[in-house]
Amino acid sequence: MLDKVISTAAAAVADIPDGASVAVGGFGLVGVPEVLIRAVLDQGATNLETVSNNCGTNGFGLGMLLAEHRIRRTISSYVGSNEEFARQYLSGELEVELTPQGTLAERMRAGGAGIPAFFTPAGVGTPVADGGLPLRYDGTGGVLTASPPKETREFDGTTYVLEHGIVTDFALVHAWKGDRHGNLVYRRSARNFNPPAATAGRITIAQVEELVEPGEIDPDAVHTPGIHVQRVVHVGKVEVGIEKRTVRP
Repeated sequence: MLDKVISTAAAAVADIPDGASVAVGGFGLVGVPEVLIRAVLDQGATNLETVSNNCGTNGFGLGMLLAEHRIRRTISSYVGSNEEFARQYLSGELEVELTPQGTLAERMRAGGAGIPAFFTPAGVGTPVADGGLPLRYDGTGGVLTASPPKETREFDGTTYVLEHGIVTDFALVHAWKGDRHGNLVYRRSARNFNPPAATAGRITIAQVEELVEPGEIDPDAVHTPGIHVQRVVHVGKVEVGIEKRTVRP
C-alpha cells in the first residue's frame, strides 16, 4: 500500500500486543514520539520490551508506560534522569540491559541493515564485555540476574567485543515532515535515535508534524526512506519541553 497514512494514533498502535518489543526514538525530551506512546498507554499493551536511549523521563515519553508498570525489560543507555526507572530497576521490578550509547545506536542501525552482529572497542575491559552487569536485582540489594560475558576478538593488536544487532517487532519515531509514502525528514537535534530506530522495527510507525504529498520532499533531503516505514500519523506541531532549567536568582 503506497498511502501509509493512518487517521489516528490509536488506530496506528492498535495491534501492538502484550510482550511486544518496541524501538523508540528520542533523546531526552527531543524527538520523542509522545503521541504514539500515549496511544500505547491508552491501548493497554503491557509486558513490553523497549529499546530506547533513556527510556523517557518522569511522566513523559516512555516514563508514562514505566509509571504504569507496562515495561518488563528495556535496553537503554542513559537512565539517570528518571527516578521511577531507578526505583523499579533497583527494586527488581524492571530488567535493564545497559548499553554504551554509540553501541546502542549501532545495534539498531545494524539490525535494520540486516547485519546480525559487529565488533566494537567500546566496553572492552569493563563489565559490558566481561559480564556481571546487573540485569535484574532481587529487591534486597542483591543481583538476581547478571549479564553474561561476550565474545571478544583481536584485530591488528586491538581487542574488540561482539555486539548483536537489534530488530524489534515495532518502532515508534517522531519526524518533522513526512509524506504519504512514509519518507521522513527529521529536524535538527530530533534526528537523534529516530533514524536507527525507524530501521530496526519490523513495523515502523511514524508521527509527523507536517504531512505532505509524495514528491514534495526533495529525495536528497529524505533521512528515512519510506521503505522502512509502514504507518504514518499526522500529529501537528509538537512543543518540546525544557528538561533542566538554570537561571540566575
